[in-house]
Amino acid sequence: MTALLYVSMVFIWGLSWISIKWQHGDVPMEVSIFYRFAIAAIIMFVVGKLWRKLQPVKRQDQPFIMLQGVCLFCCNFLAFYSATLYIPSGLVAVFMASAPIFNAFHSKLFYQTKTSANFWLGAVLGLAGISLLFAGDLLKTDWSQNTLYGLLFALLGTWCFSIGNMLSIRNTKNNIQPFTANCYAMTYGCAALLLIILARGISFEFTFSTQYIGSLLYLAIPASVLGFTCYLILVDRLGASNAAYILVLTPIVALSASAVYEDYHWTLYSTLGLLFVILGNVLTQRKKPILRRVKAALLPVS
Repeated sequence: MTALLYVSMVFIWGLSWISIKWQHGDVPMEVSIFYRFAIAAIIMFVVGKLWRKLQPVKRQDQPFIMLQGVCLFCCNFLAFYSATLYIPSGLVAVFMASAPIFNAFHSKLFYQTKTSANFWLGAVLGLAGISLLFAGDLLKTDWSQNTLYGLLFALLGTWCFSIGNMLSIRNTKNNIQPFTANCYAMTYGCAALLLIILARGISFEFTFSTQYIGSLLYLAIPASVLGFTCYLILVDRLGASNAAYILVLTPIVALSASAVYEDYHWTLYSTLGLLFVILGNVLTQRKKPILRRVKAALLPVS
């Protein structure tokens, strides 16, 4: 079951990148993100009420769920959308793929969670693979002040995502199921977005096109309702670092979608990058320490 969730998440979030691109247009990004999570929150509350999936949440737990919502369903998306205004989306994906390392540090800081040598070796290979996958974008990037802004926004978005993961772990440890936490967290995220929209005087536009509505529904239902619930279940089962490695694999699906819809062409760099990412994923999930085995194989037999 865990393996099925893992693979499903790679495809669900991998396809969300092309859907996010289709959201750009006449509708302000803040409003599009608000629509996405408002739809997702309504669906989750209806499902929760009908199938009795919602737990009662204690008052002292609400502030942590609120912070989870602001981090996962508001700040990180605003940061990533803003980053794409300054730098190529491929470079943003490189930063998002560093989430496992952020999670490993934060897990150690907040929960004293240990990480294996296999994880770090796999993470390094995975990030190297992502860099190769987007080598073209990296080489064409104009390293200017705008690039610095883009990198800072991408870094902020990844940090917010990781902090949201840590808050999810805290809520799970306090017996709050991911479905319940997501219902309330999305509502808090929508409230934060609404305050930002009103404070900035942004108008609520909408585009009645098949592409915009279709991508909005995909982002709201599979990518948000199913995606975040499944992801937070994996955080609980695998740990934040291993679960976040999904974000190293999703760009492969995103590139495949780009090949179909955006005329993306695979190169030697991207093919090598794909192999590195797959190898890195295998290493992070491997239980037996591979470095010890390599060292033993290299030592001369006495």
